[in-house]
Amino acid sequence: VQLQASGGGLVQPGGSLRLSCAASGSFFSINAMGWYRQAPGKQRELVAAVTSGGSTNYADSVKGRFTISRDNAKNTVSLQMNSLKPEDTAVYYCNARIRVAVWATYVDYWGQGTQVTVSS
Repeated sequence: VQLQASGGGLVQPGGSLRLSCAASGSFFSINAMGWYRQAPGKQRELVAAVTSGGSTNYADSVKGRFTISRDNAKNTVSLQMNSLKPEDTAVYYCNARIRVAVWATYVDYWGQGTQVTVSS
């Protein structure tokens, strides 16, 4: 199982970026998918998550600015980030809770991380 993330980059304050992540490989089902971020010297934190049923959860710091979406048919999750601030600068990691077989338990998988830099 692999998670491939894309879409990071450099943007000015107030700008927008869209992150995407696709799960590939052999697995039975995906439960929650989401995005975490880690800034230098800080712990990794949840940014947003979405369940297979479409329920979403956001960090307070991004509510109203970020939108997470998911395509269950394509096993993808995206994060639309608007009104970006310098404090959003971090490495963003895609996460998915995946069960590889009907008899298996759900396990967390991580993408490789993509850098988002918000700076003028």
